[in-house]
Amino acid sequence: MNNKIALVLYYTKHNRYSFNALVGSLETKECFNNMPIFFINNEDNLIIEVENIINNYDVVVIGLSFFTTQIWEINSLINKLKGRYRKPIYIAGGPHPTGDPLGTLKMGFDIIVRGEGEETLNTLLQKISFNEDYSKIKGIAYLDNNENYHFTGWGTPIDLNEYPPFGIRNKKFGALEITRGCPYVCYFCQTPYIFKGQLRHRSIENIIKYIEIMKNLNLKDIRFITPNAFSYGSFDGKTLNINKLDELLSSIRRVIGPNGRIFIGSFPSEVRPEHVNEETLSLILKYANNDNIIIGAQSGSQRILDICHRGHKVEDIYKAVDYTRKAGLKANLDFIFGLPKETEDDIKLTIRVIRDLLKKGARIHAHTFIPLPQTPFAKAPAGRIGERLWKMIEKELVPRGLIYGDWLEQEKKARMISKYLRTGKIE
Repeated sequence: MNNKIALVLYYTKHNRYSFNALVGSLETKECFNNMPIFFINNEDNLIIEVENIINNYDVVVIGLSFFTTQIWEINSLINKLKGRYRKPIYIAGGPHPTGDPLGTLKMGFDIIVRGEGEETLNTLLQKISFNEDYSKIKGIAYLDNNENYHFTGWGTPIDLNEYPPFGIRNKKFGALEITRGCPYVCYFCQTPYIFKGQLRHRSIENIIKYIEIMKNLNLKDIRFITPNAFSYGSFDGKTLNINKLDELLSSIRRVIGPNGRIFIGSFPSEVRPEHVNEETLSLILKYANNDNIIIGAQSGSQRILDICHRGHKVEDIYKAVDYTRKAGLKANLDFIFGLPKETEDDIKLTIRVIRDLLKKGARIHAHTFIPLPQTPFAKAPAGRIGERLWKMIEKELVPRGLIYGDWLEQEKKARMISKYLRTGKIE
């Protein structure tokens, strides 16, 4: 491989988990052993340092991964970079580029990696390094010289066991992805549409391999990336496999010992309400160190839950909180305000449910609905927090510290994103 190629990653708190996995995948290929990877974590440094990198390498690839809420920031950044540096190849991946590849290309990117990036990025960088045609690689989108859009089709879903969860040689550790894909297909969420609903688990043997590496580096706080923390080992993601989950957690505990810490069902993952019961919570009490779990409630209206294809009942939310509090754990409830087709009656039901849950000792993690590309709700109106709900938030929740989240900023972003998805213009 041409050893004069360099990879530059815009490595921020928003995308570090994604890049950790991608860097890990590159480390599995000997051809990338001599390829330097530059991790730059802020815009000013990126713009400054790229000049020096360009002067020292024949081929420079700049990679950015981002969410739809970041498109204004990224659009500004790519314009600044391309205004100064035409030489690099600019690649984008992540949730927004996957869902809106054409719009992302129009920002100024050369190539979009859609969906899973491990195999696609490996192949793409090899082709770029040898100045070979990459137009047939599965999983990419690009514009040809006549500005015609091309998408090569989705890549084959990977086996998680074939790739590390993070970059060991580059010392990029973090939460460990144990499950990828989600079978529930909630209409507001991009996850099932990015990964096509295909559920895959990393094997316990593979997980322990990386836990041991972390332990040897004195990294003993273990967190997980998974769409539903209690689904590990499940054949369909819906039917729990308690024995497999117990085996996973007990195996990790044996490796890290009593001084290590396990966090499951709390940040950066959550649990579905119908999966919260005495058995699942007993595993947290037995093996884990978190004092809370995050439960995906989303709405207090069964009608809205059904419209969103959530696949659970309102009563499951109540039961989940009861089980959690009985186990002595704190219950944090995700709610999304302003969901599509929500009426005043739906809002009243959500308010009533929230008040009931607060009496049980729960806390609310509030969100405002944001339409996202590639989801069934992409064209839905931006989420809006109505007057009735605002009054409860301001008078009952905020003063008592019973609510947290970025719902206010999300309401503003939702309006901007909704307009962008309608017009295709970033303003």
